[in-house]
Amino acid sequence: MMITLALSKGRIFDDTTPLLRAAGIEVLEDPEQSRKLIIGTSRPDVRVVLVRASDVPTYVQYGGADLGVAGHDILLEHGGQGLYQPLDLGIARCRLSVAVRADFDYAAAVKQGSRIRVASKYTQCAREHFADKGVHVDMIKLYGSMELAPLTGLADAIVDLVSTGGTLKANGLVEVETIMPISARLIVNQAALKLKREPLRELIDAFERACAPTPRP
Repeated sequence: MMITLALSKGRIFDDTTPLLRAAGIEVLEDPEQSRKLIIGTSRPDVRVVLVRASDVPTYVQYGGADLGVAGHDILLEHGGQGLYQPLDLGIARCRLSVAVRADFDYAAAVKQGSRIRVASKYTQCAREHFADKGVHVDMIKLYGSMELAPLTGLADAIVDLVSTGGTLKANGLVEVETIMPISARLIVNQAALKLKREPLRELIDAFERACAPTPRP
């Protein structure tokens, strides 16, 4: 019975690999070197499919994969329908934040009730955040180079993932508000959990053991 795990290239893949290794599973090829989109593992019954980060929940929801690893930000935008989310893996940690040009007085704009133009890939999360604060915003959906939006006057603020803050600083932007901490979650197709219960439960348990903090002596 084949188990298919959906992963995205980059940080999620790199951070998931040690967890797989702890579960006794080695991915047989480096996705950065291979052109293959389906990669075998040291276990003949487990394979990895490489998809865009934003597509991981869709592949798992509709059965293109049995389970996957996706950032909490992606799951919030997706809505998480039809997905079982058994574990916060605690990997790919960052935060979803509001950032503006260094010369933009964000606090004053919010206090005065100004209408703010906000650019983000995470429009759902951003809209909810500003609605909770009672701030009126015009949302602009962007998919990349978010930092350009305030620099070109397209937007007053951006909502984006921040890790070290180095990219913001390099582009003259400042982080003014943290919306929420973000980490990657293990997600499972609910139908697969019934049809492939034993092998999937074994994998979930292995991931959980791999994520557990090492007890102090």
